[in-house]
Amino acid sequence: MIIRSKAPLRLGLAGGGTDVSPYCDEFGGVVLNATIDMYAYCTIEVCDEEKIVFEAADRNERVEYKATSSLPIDGLLDLHKGVYNRVIRDFNDNQPLSFNMTTYSDAPAGSGLGSSSTMVVVILKAFVEWLNLPLGEYDIAQLAYDIERKDIGLSGGKQDQYAATFGGFNFMEFYEKDRVIVNPLRVKNWIIDELESSMVLFFTGASRESAKIIDEQKKNAETKQEKSIQAMHELKADAYIMKEAVLKGDISKFAETLGKSWEAKKRTAVSISNSHIDKIYSAALEAGAYAGKVSGAGGGGFMMFVVNPVKRLQVIEKLNAYDGGRVMNFHFVTEGTKGWKIL
Repeated sequence: MIIRSKAPLRLGLAGGGTDVSPYCDEFGGVVLNATIDMYAYCTIEVCDEEKIVFEAADRNERVEYKATSSLPIDGLLDLHKGVYNRVIRDFNDNQPLSFNMTTYSDAPAGSGLGSSSTMVVVILKAFVEWLNLPLGEYDIAQLAYDIERKDIGLSGGKQDQYAATFGGFNFMEFYEKDRVIVNPLRVKNWIIDELESSMVLFFTGASRESAKIIDEQKKNAETKQEKSIQAMHELKADAYIMKEAVLKGDISKFAETLGKSWEAKKRTAVSISNSHIDKIYSAALEAGAYAGKVSGAGGGGFMMFVVNPVKRLQVIEKLNAYDGGRVMNFHFVTEGTKGWKIL
């Protein structure tokens, strides 16, 4: 038997960072995001050889173990092993499974598109499909969060797991005790088309470890750093403004809010931006972009810009001149994670 699954990556449009504890526990967080046609993929091939093989094809990493009920979290494909450990413990009576698993992603780790969390979701979805686990969308997203943040111990927020699971444009609310409300937005087709025509997605060529940046944000929230807390409040307020702009198709307000949020985001932690990012940002504005921001925690990965569609090509040409960077074409997608079996 072969089981396959896929899950979409996401663009964080507004409110990113307010989904991270302890800020969301004390003040409540809100995030506006949207999934795009870049994916994480997983294939499980069931075998009878009493062995477990994990292969991350895009990372050239492979580990193999004798079939067992618990695998070590030791820095080698921990996302894969973390999902396996939890599935065996919670849903398979601690009985080991035998299989070969192959995964890959359309974006590198540290891209700012939620690639790590999306990988956890897609692996979990493959097991849900294989074992017919009775898990709905909220269950999968919360379990993926628990595996990544609690079992493996990687710092981060909650939005990525829910975006990958639900798909589409979503306005998400985050509260204490891991309470999350996902509000799907009914965005008209012409607005989606206009957004796609007015946006440029650029990979800076530099990935980063989001956990380090998020740890700094968490520390600032825990120690009540006024500058950082106030910036988080602004990010939260901007998410409401941008939600209205998206629903109404107000691209001017969308661009204005994106730029304003980027300035607030940089005040939440010193490592959010750097000289390389600042140069790219300035170059894009000089070429005709209205505004932009880094997707995700910051520090590198993907940047998004809002442009006048008639000036889109000149912005793309300016950005592609940067060594190691490249503009990526994308479209918004409405479906979240999916799984299927090949008998």
